Amino acid sequence: MEPETPPTIVAFPRPVLQVAFDRAELMRILDLYGRMVAAGQWRDYAMDFGKDAASFSAFKRAAERPQARIEKRPSLRGKQGMWALYGEAGQVLKRGHELAGVLSIIERRLVKIVEG
Repeated sequence: MEPETPPTIVAFPRPVLQVAFDRAELMRILDLYGRMVAAGQWRDYAMDFGKDAASFSAFKRAAERPQARIEKRPSLRGKQGMWALYGEAGQVLKRGHELAGVLSIIERRLVKIVEG
């Protein structure tokens, strides 16, 4: 009598329940946030992780609308880029495939603040 072969176990991929920043992305964003706090431009931040997008909002004062919002939306990766920077009124300031390119607008403004 032959021994029975054990059943084959197939692992199914788990659906992504929420979008998040990876460590390098979050470090880059928090580095910029720290420099903006040191320059007196930002005082508070909030992060939101949903099933479609992750966002980082920076505030001058906590009771106001965010002065800047950085959003990661992986569903737009193949189209206009998964990164977007929104201004205080909700307008899109920059979209792109790379986080560094999207953050360059804020970093440029930071250089002007330090020089001025």
